[in-house]
Amino acid sequence: MAVRHPVLRAAIGPTPPPRDARAIHVIADETDSLPEGIKAWIQASKAAGGVTKPVTLVPDESGHGVAAAVLDLGKDANPLVAGRLAKALPVGAWHFAPMADTLEPVQVFLGYLLGAYRFDAYRKKATDQSAIVSAPDSDGDGGDVEQVIARAAAVYTVRDLVNTPANDMGPADIEAAARDVARAHKATLRCITGHDLLKKDFPLIHAVGRAAAQEPRLIDFKWGRRGAPKVTLVGKGVAYDTGGLDIKPASAMRNMKKDMGGAAHVLGLAMMIMDAKLDVRLRVLIPAVENSISADAFRPGDVYPSRKGMTVEIGNTDAEGRLVLADVLTLADEESPELLIDFATLTGAARVALGPDIAPFYTASDAVAQDLSDASVVERDPVWRMPLWDDYAKGLSSNVADCCNITTDGMAGSITAALFLKKFVENAETWMHFDVYAWSPSGKAHAPAGGEAQGIRALMTVLQRRYAVRTKA
Repeated sequence: MAVRHPVLRAAIGPTPPPRDARAIHVIADETDSLPEGIKAWIQASKAAGGVTKPVTLVPDESGHGVAAAVLDLGKDANPLVAGRLAKALPVGAWHFAPMADTLEPVQVFLGYLLGAYRFDAYRKKATDQSAIVSAPDSDGDGGDVEQVIARAAAVYTVRDLVNTPANDMGPADIEAAARDVARAHKATLRCITGHDLLKKDFPLIHAVGRAAAQEPRLIDFKWGRRGAPKVTLVGKGVAYDTGGLDIKPASAMRNMKKDMGGAAHVLGLAMMIMDAKLDVRLRVLIPAVENSISADAFRPGDVYPSRKGMTVEIGNTDAEGRLVLADVLTLADEESPELLIDFATLTGAARVALGPDIAPFYTASDAVAQDLSDASVVERDPVWRMPLWDDYAKGLSSNVADCCNITTDGMAGSITAALFLKKFVENAETWMHFDVYAWSPSGKAHAPAGGEAQGIRALMTVLQRRYAVRTKA
């Protein structure tokens, strides 16, 4: 496959590696598998208190250069620790030495690739690339390695989109990004913009986005054979969220460029699905708006119709994401897809419940929830199932409309947001809702601080197990 992202391309060495490439020896909290000379040096260094985990550089015979590196994944053999290699390795070519049977070389390579990401679009001088690492041996056809590179490319795309500031990532720019993804995979895309949203019966999308300089829009692309199982992805694309007339405080507005993180997630997941050529009829729907303040802004207390036919009272203009999703989920549900999945940076309540690292998800399907939970453990991509507690739905009642977009008690905010969305899904065989943060507040081995993809690697594993690969591109 062609590696399109320049940072990712720069991080991957040739296969086979060049003759002068130095070896990376991977262990899991033990040294038995190391060559005797390196093993002896490590043990001697440990005794002298000189080994730095998880990456240890082994000197050459002169003592002035580096001959090899040892990567210690720790007792739980976490392959994402390999992300430390990107900053720890000296400049030059590197390759992975054969690993123990208990380790997964391609997952270690993925950890390295995820850690190699950087966002330099606005820097005068780009960060230096420290090293290039060749992919480990796979089963011979390179399929596993290609899949890992595709996953890394998808994560890079999510991070890039979320990290880009709103002055360069407005609704029109989200559309352009979606067109790039669609064009690269020969998907067909159409877009409904501005007042045409009212003509086509998307009143909530129009209401939320009408006050912004860039017109609101609904991005819609399709890929795959028509008779294949329908998988529809919906992503919240709020390019920037001031909170509207219920304006956010400055501290809460600082990172609102990431409020289009749901759109970024579905584009990344769509990339993986299309790269893997899963036998599905894929549809991607993104309501792209900016929640701005002007004379035309929607107001608390307003009542709007929805595509579903229900009227919605606006209890708070800062609960706008669920409004734009409502119209799009209705559209998606009209096709009765086999699987309908939405991603949204929807509530602060989700962060209070699970923090920034764990993505909460909602579904009525116990089987799909179990499959995803299992995959999240394997992929080290944490998610957690939350309850669709129907008793809380009464809090969304309104005295003047069919429902309100918020509750008045301020409790169970992530659950009640999911219950609001549930009102607009009836026909889909399985619906899943992800309330993601799309942000890493502090750097990790496999991810620098900033935009982050959550749950899509685990979800892709579920989709691969569920849907066969297409025999023809």
